[in-house]
Amino acid sequence: MPDSTTAGPVDRRETSPGQLPDSVFKVPTLDEVALRAGVSRSVASRAMNNARNVSPAKREAVARAATELGYVPNATARALATSTGSSVVLAVSDDDPALFGDPFFSQVLVGVAGALDRSDLDLTLMLVSSERGQARLERLLRSRRSDGLMLMALRADDPLNRLVAATGLPVVVGGRPLHGEARWYVDVDNRGGARLAAEHLLGSGRTRIATITGPMDLQASVARYDGFVDALAVAGRGSDLVEHADFSFEGGARAMERLLAVHPDIDGVFAASDNMAAGAVRTLRAQGRRVPDDVAVVGFDDLEIAQHTEPALTTVSQPIRGLGQEMATMLVRLISGESPTPVILPTRLVVRGSAPGGA
Repeated sequence: MPDSTTAGPVDRRETSPGQLPDSVFKVPTLDEVALRAGVSRSVASRAMNNARNVSPAKREAVARAATELGYVPNATARALATSTGSSVVLAVSDDDPALFGDPFFSQVLVGVAGALDRSDLDLTLMLVSSERGQARLERLLRSRRSDGLMLMALRADDPLNRLVAATGLPVVVGGRPLHGEARWYVDVDNRGGARLAAEHLLGSGRTRIATITGPMDLQASVARYDGFVDALAVAGRGSDLVEHADFSFEGGARAMERLLAVHPDIDGVFAASDNMAAGAVRTLRAQGRRVPDDVAVVGFDDLEIAQHTEPALTTVSQPIRGLGQEMATMLVRLISGESPTPVILPTRLVVRGSAPGGA
């Protein structure tokens, strides 16, 4: 007969000699350690294994969480962790598959990959302009299986800004957002470069100078337009000869058609990308205008296409691969616990046949 003083039910599950109930074997997981420490799972893994690229503060937080939870990694898990790298995400606010063939983006990607090659971080690439793409990115970030994020091609009021702010992960932006402040970003001197382009056209004796802008909900487009306006204002010229396009060859060609239809006396054009400048050259030639004799053309980017137009494009050169390298380097530093400052890369004018120097 059981002792009447026994409190609570008796566990009558049968166990083998030396076997304990299943509840005894419940141990904390690495995911629980990461959650308590406020870091991603991969950071927790690297901290537990004394790997590099973990800041002292995060290392201490992980150690404290592991102690509080009683977490002890087994040998197999430790071996797996030390042989598997963590990852970062490069998210592009675009859903056009042709993006992968775009020479600008491919150069950025080469720069990012080159910088990450010097770390133990893998790269995940995502196109996230659609709601479905944004949802996929949100799931990935909230899973804490990524250490950080790089963003490209953000437009005004892009929902990615709000999504990323809620994750608490390190984020580096390629180009400054049009609205709001990014704490960490890498950009090029878009405004200064456009000013160089317009000054070159003015210095070569052009008096009716137009511009073809990119999408005006992108900060780069606005900055390049502002630089164009700056130069004309200093010269006492108006800046009303403006058409907007989408950075594409066909967009530049159509914008040039519209400009000529309203302003047939144009003698100079600054297009805010080489693709648009090449499209403008095609339209000018199709309408019997000689480049540069009748109309001089200057682009922006210094992509390979700039050397294959007829004549070759005068353009503003920006360090595209360097943009990707600096973004990835900044993100690695953030993950390591450093506090880097924003980076603005220089631009320079490359003079070719479409707009030679001199009056």
